[in-house]
Amino acid sequence: MILPRYLTGQIGRATLAILGILAALFASYGADRFFGDAAQGLLPLAIAARMIGLQLVIALEVLIPISLFLAVVLTFGRLNSDSEVVAMYALRVTPWRVRASVLALAGAFAVLVAALSLVARPLAYAQMHAISRHAEGALNVDAIQAGSFYEARHGRLVIYLAQRNGPDAPAHDVFIRRRTPEAGAGQDQIIHAAAAYRLPPEHPGGDPRILLRDAHVIDLGGSGDMVSAGSLIVDPYRHLHGPPPYSPVAASTWHLLHSAAPADVAERQWRFSTGLSTLLLALLGIPLGQVQPRQGKQEKFGVAVLVYAGYYLVSTSARTWVEHGVVPAFPGLWWAPALLALTVLGASFGPELWRRRRWA
Repeated sequence: MILPRYLTGQIGRATLAILGILAALFASYGADRFFGDAAQGLLPLAIAARMIGLQLVIALEVLIPISLFLAVVLTFGRLNSDSEVVAMYALRVTPWRVRASVLALAGAFAVLVAALSLVARPLAYAQMHAISRHAEGALNVDAIQAGSFYEARHGRLVIYLAQRNGPDAPAHDVFIRRRTPEAGAGQDQIIHAAAAYRLPPEHPGGDPRILLRDAHVIDLGGSGDMVSAGSLIVDPYRHLHGPPPYSPVAASTWHLLHSAAPADVAERQWRFSTGLSTLLLALLGIPLGQVQPRQGKQEKFGVAVLVYAGYYLVSTSARTWVEHGVVPAFPGLWWAPALLALTVLGASFGPELWRRRRWA
């Protein structure tokens, strides 16, 4: 039991260290985006922090496999460089026992990744979609600054203020563009007003309203005529309510199992393939970590990064092809893990078979 504990301890600590670094980098990227929106009044601060956490949960299904893969490569690079692998084989420790130790640890991580893909990730996506709709309905118009375009709901709502003396002061020369959810480009409504004042919502928990002075409204979905009004009370969030649109990434795995739509098939196969990819990548890290004694411990690190980047590109491309119906449900995206499995077999047993052939 000494060898399995030693290997799993070395690989496990390296995996957690790499995962912590990658998670911190990913979270900092999300913090720059969401906290920037919060500073501009586009997103409440508490919701921005929650969105960062949900994005991190979604990213773990990718961060954990690459962390484990790189940890295996670095650990075996150090073991080979320090001749510890040679010592293991001298003590009649077979390569199968080494692979079994790695496979046991990789199996635990694969179960975790599978749980994230099948359960946690769709729940996180569903919460993100719901929070995004609620947050954009809670846009802090008092925090909007002059001279910038504020876009919400993927361009369905745009607000621009030309002049404003302070956060709570009325705005002057206001531009608002709204688009109904069922509309195309011709359903936009353009509103221009000389001044705008924020009014409290009609009921607790409702959306804020805006009082426009000397307003002009152009409905591009109709005749295009302009309507003028001395004062006008508008709800800039009208047409933004209702259930969120369907998204396969936020759908439950149970729903995907009973769906034949190409997008649902691609998402279902992706969720079930992540655990398998975690196992295969960990096994591939063993031959990639083989270096000569006293050679650089990180000699194969760059190669490992390129290998993972290539596999991720291939698997995501396969998923896109299935989603758009270019590739049928079978083989679907399963040819990408199959290609990775062949690579693992070739890298693990190819050199030994070649040596035996030469000796024969």
